[in-house]
Amino acid sequence: MSRSSKKGPFVDPKLLAKIVKAGPNSKIVINTYSRASEICPEMVGFTMGVHNGRKFLPVFVREEMVGHRLGEFSLTKTFTKHGGKMQKELESKAADTAKAAAQAAKASTGKK
Repeated sequence: MSRSSKKGPFVDPKLLAKIVKAGPNSKIVINTYSRASEICPEMVGFTMGVHNGRKFLPVFVREEMVGHRLGEFSLTKTFTKHGGKMQKELESKAADTAKAAAQAAKASTGKK
C-alpha cells in the first residue's frame, strides 16, 4: 500500500540535511541506513551509500530513479548461480570457446 498523497513522499530528514550540507556537484558518498526513503529531485547527481545489511553499496542517483525507494537499488541478497548438471555443461562450453578464441587471436598476432 502506498503512502497517503496528503502526507507526501517519505524522505529521512537527516538524509536531506546531509544532502543540503554537501552542496551541489559534491563527489562525496553520502552513507545512509534509510532504505525506505524515496528518491527526491534534490538527490539527483549524488552518490548514496545505501546499507544492505552488511555494507554500504554505492548508488549513483539518476533522474529516472526519482519516486523509487533507495532500498530498491541496494540488493540484500547476492545471487551466485543456479547449480546442476546443465549449468556445468554450459560453463565448460563457454570456457572451451574462450580458449579457442584466445588461441586464434594468439595465432593471428604471431603470423604478422
